[in-house]
Amino acid sequence: MSRQSIPGSGLAKGLAVTLRTMTKKTVTEQYPDAQPELPPRTRGVIGLFEENCTVCMLCARECPDWCIYIDSHKETVPAATPGGRDRSRNVLDRFAIDFSLCMYCGICIEVCPFDALFWSPEFEYSETDIRELTHERDKLREWMWTVPAPPALDPGAEEPKELAAARKTADKLAAQQETAQQETAQQETVQQEAARATEPHADEQARAAEQPTRPMGDSKQQTDQPRPTSDQSEPTSDQPDQPDQPDQPDQEGRE
Repeated sequence: MSRQSIPGSGLAKGLAVTLRTMTKKTVTEQYPDAQPELPPRTRGVIGLFEENCTVCMLCARECPDWCIYIDSHKETVPAATPGGRDRSRNVLDRFAIDFSLCMYCGICIEVCPFDALFWSPEFEYSETDIRELTHERDKLREWMWTVPAPPALDPGAEEPKELAAARKTADKLAAQQETAQQETAQQETVQQEAARATEPHADEQARAAEQPTRPMGDSKQQTDQPRPTSDQSEPTSDQPDQPDQPDQPDQEGRE
């Protein structure tokens, strides 16, 4: 025999549930007025770091939906050393992802060997036209600004190879700059010492230029001898005049 329900019992149960929930804190997020706090590994949209892409086509071949489109061409790179062989490299022309076909499996990001694709938690890119959901490489590069930083490593973890190589290069450049500064300082010291060594010679030359010059006809003895005074140069009246000596030709005529 079926149990008879009391009229209005269902309404009372509904009101009881309403009264219980009214006293609890709400968990509903008022989107879009309040943005949700998404975890850092949220699969929102894919960003492209174009500098790391080598056009290996692994992402396009592994994509199960075939929603990645890549176009490229080859360029010849001249040899770095004379007599070397020229090399060819792939240049990226187009990289596009059709998010209307993408199922967000993340296989393209996992198989990329050069870390050119990253997940971004951004999800607000809906469009009214389905053709606008195909993001070209310029749009994919803009999503890179929204990619969160990688989580910090454990204190006892080994340093990544990329950081070790970058630090080694930075230390090498710092050592080269320090060596160049030391060489410059040594050159300045040598120049200062040379300038100090030439200063005595310059002083001697200046002193020699300041001394008066002597006439060419006067000798050192003549300049050193004292000049006669006025009393010695003029004869006095008390001394008799000496007679003039006869010339030698007159004596020869008399003989």
